[in-house]
Amino acid sequence: MSKAFTKEDDGNSDEDIDLPSSGPSDEKNYITPGGLNRLRAELLQLLDVDRPVVVRTVSWAASNGDRSENGDYIYGKRRLREIDKRIRFLTKRIEIAVAVDPTQQKGDTVLFGATVTVEDESGKRKTYVIVGVDELDIPRGHISWISPMGKALLKAKKGDVVTLNTPKGEEDLEIVEVRYEAIS
Repeated sequence: MSKAFTKEDDGNSDEDIDLPSSGPSDEKNYITPGGLNRLRAELLQLLDVDRPVVVRTVSWAASNGDRSENGDYIYGKRRLREIDKRIRFLTKRIEIAVAVDPTQQKGDTVLFGATVTVEDESGKRKTYVIVGVDELDIPRGHISWISPMGKALLKAKKGDVVTLNTPKGEEDLEIVEVRYEAIS
């Protein structure tokens, strides 16, 4: 068969685009109710607003004739693939989501959803919130429960000293406060 009639790989297959990894796909996706609502809102935005707009653009561009040099068509198709990939990712994450409401937790033991204040060896205090992998927000102190810091803090209690392995070496952190509150 002539190469003129075979489809060449354009490098845009689904396998070429890396999705954020958060562990095995059969693993539970622990998430706060607010985080789950944000994932659902993003999915609805993609399905109800973004995707239909791109589909209209691609349809219009396809009607203009030659698609091989039609930028609107080429970039529209690429954007459509990106949106579809994100929709699949969000759908899978929502399917395995296990919502854990921090306001239902009690005590001074660090569990998922805890807001934890720690003091380092120099006396500097920082506050972290233990959240799911889809809710990371480092500037706000929202860390994943599977991050090195999250793992070090989990199951510790107020007054405990935990050791965190960092690139600079080991760092001792004293847990000053553990509280459970709604996470925005």
